Amino acid sequence: MEASTRPKKTIKTIAKSKTAMPEQDPAVRARNWSEVTLGYTEDQALAEAARCIQCKKPGCIAGCPVAINIPGFIRAIEDRDFHKAYDIVAADNVLPAICGRVCPQETQCEALCIVGNKLDPVGIGRLERFVGDLALRNGWSLAGPARHNGHKAAMIGSGPASITCAVDLARAGVEVTIYEALHTAGGVLKYGIPEFRLPKKLIDRELEALKGLGVRVVTNAVIGRLYTIPQLMQEMGYETAFIGVGAGYPNLMGIPGEGLNGIFSANEYLTRVNLMRAYQHPQTDTPTGMGKKVAVIGAGNTAMDACRVSIRMGAENVYCVYRRTKKESPARAEEVQHAEEEGVKFNWLTTPVRILGDERGWVRAMECIRMELGEPDASGRARPVPVPGSEFLFEVDTIVYAIGTSANPLLAHTTPGLKLNQRGYIDVSPETQMTSIPGVFAGGDIVTGGATVILAMGAGRKAAHAMLQYMGIEATAEPAHHAKG
Repeated sequence: MEASTRPKKTIKTIAKSKTAMPEQDPAVRARNWSEVTLGYTEDQALAEAARCIQCKKPGCIAGCPVAINIPGFIRAIEDRDFHKAYDIVAADNVLPAICGRVCPQETQCEALCIVGNKLDPVGIGRLERFVGDLALRNGWSLAGPARHNGHKAAMIGSGPASITCAVDLARAGVEVTIYEALHTAGGVLKYGIPEFRLPKKLIDRELEALKGLGVRVVTNAVIGRLYTIPQLMQEMGYETAFIGVGAGYPNLMGIPGEGLNGIFSANEYLTRVNLMRAYQHPQTDTPTGMGKKVAVIGAGNTAMDACRVSIRMGAENVYCVYRRTKKESPARAEEVQHAEEEGVKFNWLTTPVRILGDERGWVRAMECIRMELGEPDASGRARPVPVPGSEFLFEVDTIVYAIGTSANPLLAHTTPGLKLNQRGYIDVSPETQMTSIPGVFAGGDIVTGGATVILAMGAGRKAAHAMLQYMGIEATAEPAHHAKG
C-alpha cells in the first residue's frame, strides 16, 4: 500500500493494549520443557503491527542497540510482505528469532515507543520474533558468502557478539573462523538460557545460516590453551581478531559455609541442565545433584532461569532470595511473573549471612537476615541495610548463586599487553572496540560484564565496522537475502 493511500493512525484510533501473547497454562508448563510463550499467529501479528502509528521521529530505533529500522519492518508486516519484513530486520539483526524472545525490549526500543507515552507500547519484540520464526519455518536465509578478498579474521567465542561480528565481516568478503571452547557453538545462548525460554533448535538453525555465509566454526578450541592470541595473529595468518568469550567466572558472597556440598553457581547449574541435557536424565547421564528444597540467591534473569529450571527438575520448594524488593529486581517483569505463576516463592529483603551443613558435609540450612532499603548506592537503587536482630534460619538442601559473574583470567594471562580495567574486564576503545593490542578487538560481557544479548550484538557490529577499516576494507551496503529451495 502506498504511503499516500494509508489511513492516518493516531493514538485515538489504535488499540490501547498490546495484543496478548499466547502462553502455556502455568500448571502445565511447570512440568514440561516446551516453550512457555507460543508466539503470535499471523492475525495477531497483523493486529499488533496495526498499532504502530509510523511516527515521523521514531524513538524506537535509537533504543535498539543494533538500530533496526523498526517502523520499516512493522509497516512491511502490516502490508503482509513478511519476507520484506525479515529482510529489513536481518539487515541489522542476524538473530531475530532469538532476540525477539530474550531481549529486554521493554527497557530498550519499546521504552522509547511514542505510543507508549499514552498507551501500551507497540509489541516490537513480539513482532520481531514473529518475523524471525517465519523466516526459519520458510527457510529464508542470509545471502551466500561474498567472494573472499584475501583477508582473514578470527572470532574467539561463539556467542551473540561473535556471531554478529562474524556475519558482518563475512558479508564483506573476509574469511572468518570462530573458535569455541565448548563442544558446541552458541555461547550463552546454548548453555545459559533454558529450553522453555529459548529452544535449542532455533539456535542451531541460526548457526547453520552462519555457516551458509562461509564462516568456519572450530569447537573444543580453548584459546589460551590450544592456541594463544599471539599465535593466531603471528603464526596462523589472521590480520585481526575479536574476543567475545563472555564472562562466566562465578561470583560468590564470601560467607561461611560456601565449601559445603549442594552449592552451585548458576552458570554451572544451568550448563548441566541446558548444554549437558540433565533435564533429560536418566536418558542422558548428566545428573544435577539437586535436592528438594532449592534456594536461588539473586533476582536477575539468570536467577529466574535457575528457579524455573529447579521447578521443572522436580524440586518440592524453590525460593528466590533477594536483598532488595521486587521493584528493584533486575530481571524482566515477564520473567518474574512467569516464575511466580509456576510456584517459585520469593523472599524479598532477605540476604544470607552463613550456610550450615549436616554431618556429611551437605547443605541443610541458611542463616539469613532481613533487610530494609536505605539511601541510593552507586547503581542508583536503594541500598539494602541489615535489620539488627532479624536473623532467622532457612531450611534448604541446595543453593544456587546467581549474583553475577566475572571475567575468566585465562586470556589475559596468555596474552601479553592485553589491558584490563579495574574490574578485570577487557579495556577497549568505546568508538572502535579495539583493545590495547592493535588488530585485536573485544565486545560483549567480557567488556561490559553481564549484559543483554542485543547489547553484545551491538558491540559485535561496532567492532566489525572498525575491523574492516583496520584491514582497509569498506563495509558492504545493506545485504540481500534469499529463500532456500
